[in-house]
Amino acid sequence: MPSQSKPAALPALPKGEPLVALGQHVLNPGDALPLWERWICEAKTERACLSSNKRNDLMKQFTATANDEGVRLSRFVQSVTRDLPTSLLYKSFRNKRVKVNGKKGAPEDRLKAGDLIELYINDEFFPPEGAKPAARKPAPKKQQNQPKVTVIYEDENIAVLYKPTHLLCHSDRTGDANLVDAFTQYLAQKGEYDAGGENRFKPGICNRLDRGTEGLVIAAKSYAALRDMNEIIRTDLLKKEYYTITVGIPQSGRFTAWWEHDEKNNKVSIHAHQSQDERRKQIITDVDVLRTAGPFALCKIGLVTGRTHQIRAHLAYLGKPVLGDIKYGNRKMNERTGTKTQALCAVRISFLDVPEENTLHYLSGKVIKLKDPQILQQFDALDKSEEA
Repeated sequence: MPSQSKPAALPALPKGEPLVALGQHVLNPGDALPLWERWICEAKTERACLSSNKRNDLMKQFTATANDEGVRLSRFVQSVTRDLPTSLLYKSFRNKRVKVNGKKGAPEDRLKAGDLIELYINDEFFPPEGAKPAARKPAPKKQQNQPKVTVIYEDENIAVLYKPTHLLCHSDRTGDANLVDAFTQYLAQKGEYDAGGENRFKPGICNRLDRGTEGLVIAAKSYAALRDMNEIIRTDLLKKEYYTITVGIPQSGRFTAWWEHDEKNNKVSIHAHQSQDERRKQIITDVDVLRTAGPFALCKIGLVTGRTHQIRAHLAYLGKPVLGDIKYGNRKMNERTGTKTQALCAVRISFLDVPEENTLHYLSGKVIKLKDPQILQQFDALDKSEEA
């Protein structure tokens, strides 16, 4: 039997920037190679990098806080890293580079407070020491001092805040003041929130109002409260009521239509029937006329469904638009009254029977109201002007 010669030994990998050994050649990772050779090079480079990481103990550690309780592990890793491609994220799980309490982690694992998370991921995917992960959205052009928040109700888990007209709920590219940052500042001043002591959580709001709409907004102090309040809203266990002033006097009753959103222009259209492609969504709006003054009506609105611009667009579809609404309203009447923002206010929230397993179960049956909303004074002024 002919003797077989032993293959030539591969050269040792040099220290520092790893090179890849292929056959009897040493190649830089960026060299142009046929596809199958490049696969081999990438695999060998990855092993070399991991080996280098282990030798130098290049590993990041995080301890899960109470606000990380129940968070999916893959989501946690994404929140503490920066610009980590999704493909590399899941590759890190497969290659045992994500560990929890010393054991291999899985993307779907849920964290518990006190868990030790170890990430064997290159430093380039982490923000500099002492810095927070970079925001995914463009940085705002300016930073405003946040206004003092008006608290209508508060307990250890949530707060119900009053949002005035023109105040944003979330930050945007303008950098204008917003309710989320104002609430975060409020909690920090009370000693209830420390950004430096959190891995990923920031207080948040659970229901959003348009910039020109005033009224009640629910804010969560912890991740558990945010998660469970969102579940309450998702399962329709929270009812919201609004006051609005309409141009024209609508009929009282329940109205159903079909809603379609043009995301590019951030405008919705309302239709009598579903579309052939069935992309429209049904909306249901309750209207109760409380008072009238000439061509104006003060109405209480109940949302059975809650979709973007539902009240404003639905009332416009019924021929009785919201006074001051620039997008869907009556321009002539807006100019005549000098109203520059929509007369719409979220005045009441009611909790139905919240399941016992929900941490916010104690809110069952609770009703929170906004006392003396400004929209009532606005309607009184219209009433007097019509009488005159």
